[in-house]
Amino acid sequence: MLFSALGFALMGTFVKLSYDDGIPILEIIAVRAVISIFLSYVDVKRKRINIWGTDKVLLISRGLAGAFALMCVYYALVNIPFAEATMLQYLNPMFTAVLAVLFLGERIQGSTLLCIVLSFTGLMIIVRPDFLFGDSSSDYSWLAVAAAIGGAFGSGVAYVLVRKLSVSEDPSVIIIYFPLVALPISLLFLGNNLVIPQGITWLWLLLVGIFTQVGQFGLTKAMQTETASKATSFSYMQVVFAAVLGALVFSEIPTIWTFIGGGLIILGAFINMSSKKVSAKSVAD
Repeated sequence: MLFSALGFALMGTFVKLSYDDGIPILEIIAVRAVISIFLSYVDVKRKRINIWGTDKVLLISRGLAGAFALMCVYYALVNIPFAEATMLQYLNPMFTAVLAVLFLGERIQGSTLLCIVLSFTGLMIIVRPDFLFGDSSSDYSWLAVAAAIGGAFGSGVAYVLVRKLSVSEDPSVIIIYFPLVALPISLLFLGNNLVIPQGITWLWLLLVGIFTQVGQFGLTKAMQTETASKATSFSYMQVVFAAVLGALVFSEIPTIWTFIGGGLIILGAFINMSSKKVSAKSVAD
């Protein structure tokens, strides 16, 4: 899940760079989907498995949930400051935990709840969003904020579906359905607004697709080895990676609040991991 968080943080960085170079959001999604389909197809053929899987209804549903979430997240990412957009996106573990209880019959452990509370508190300290801290100078689009929350919910739905599918489907099949569904949807809504990339923008778009694949692979593998609510609690680490990338790429120097918040996130992850080790030892004993 940490590997996944780093991949998605890098993906978000190159999405912003591509959009700043004039590429529409839907076109970024379409290019990302093409690259993901190619890489996923190579992986599926290497494994010599059926690309279409067995539970096609759930696979398509996972693709639809992912496509919806992706459009919302990208819209928020380019219309809200990077830190705030990332914080809102990572409300998804809470949605995931509730959905996992309702549809997967999972129980939320106390350590997972504590991890989520510490991590969310850390996020709030790091980003200190104006619309929550009452800064009258804030001028966020309510549509963008709603899109960010919608993206978090869509991600939660997708995570739960991945968890359910992981029982019967190979990770590579689950992964390839996402771009297979997202590509036609993005092209349909893009219409005639295609923009031909110039120069280094081609590289930004390529890296969006590559790091998407890195994030998706890490996420899918995590869902196969841990409960949905517990695995996604580690996704908060993306904010730490985003803070580092913000400093390196966008010259956003982290403040003391970033270090305090990051410490709480790491503490939450440590508690979660420690609880898992204790539980495994108890079972062995």
